[in-house]
Amino acid sequence: MSPRRVADDACGIAQAAAVVGDWWSLLILREVARGHVRFDRLAEELGVSRKVLSERLRTLTDHHVLERRLYQDRPARYEYVLTERGRGLVPVLVSLQDWADRWLLGDGTLTGEAPGEGAEARRVAGLVGEPVPPGLLLPGTDGSAHDPVAADGRGTVLFAYPATGVPGIPADLAGPSVPGGAGCTLESRQFRAAWPEFRDAGIAVYGVSTQSPPEQAAFARAEDLPFTLLSDDRLQLTAALRLPTFRAGQSLRVKRLILVIGPDRVVRHAVFPVTDIPAAVTESLDLARAMARQ
Repeated sequence: MSPRRVADDACGIAQAAAVVGDWWSLLILREVARGHVRFDRLAEELGVSRKVLSERLRTLTDHHVLERRLYQDRPARYEYVLTERGRGLVPVLVSLQDWADRWLLGDGTLTGEAPGEGAEARRVAGLVGEPVPPGLLLPGTDGSAHDPVAADGRGTVLFAYPATGVPGIPADLAGPSVPGGAGCTLESRQFRAAWPEFRDAGIAVYGVSTQSPPEQAAFARAEDLPFTLLSDDRLQLTAALRLPTFRAGQSLRVKRLILVIGPDRVVRHAVFPVTDIPAAVTESLDLARAMARQ
């Protein structure tokens, strides 16, 4: 055995690549994270041969990254879902997307903003007409876990933002600023001011970021927010919707956007990029009202 092979046996990167380093394996994980968990749907989304798909699914299940679950008895049919081990790979998928958005599809600039055209804008626009995958539960500032789509009411407005400040800590002591995060407090206050109108229209409002639940809870208390903030610190929603991100320090942050989602879980409208926060909040209210009247 060569010295390199011995080194690979003790190398986590080499061991991980042996499981998920294949092109198709990574794309299968991407699609499963998006909620495409059945064989035929995976084949359709990926445009891959059934033989190759079967082989990669077998490898991923053999390594306990995916689990087969029976959803039909006669004939027996299975869906493929992420295990806890598989969910541990979700941040890897998001990091790969973030790297490619910046270095392959972008010009290498690190920014929390986004142009009106480009790969990120096309991905967000492509969410319109797509369902938000079921089964996502994110911790909320009210202490409960929430589906990002409200179960009752006439729809949901979900606004994603990079990060809010830490209440009570001076800016010079709070650490490096987050690019694109300067308007996050303003955005929450704008949604707070418009909250009675959203409520009267039967529209739920959620804010979501990759900050931790305690950080979000401190901010929500300080700002007396009437709606719930959701923590996507495990990047489940970010991966499921392939939301645009950027790296701030050691953390991945979601770029600012607003989704208007119907009670059937289908995204009806996407506002991105958000450059004028008050106008974007008003636009989302108008779009949600119009949706509720349909």
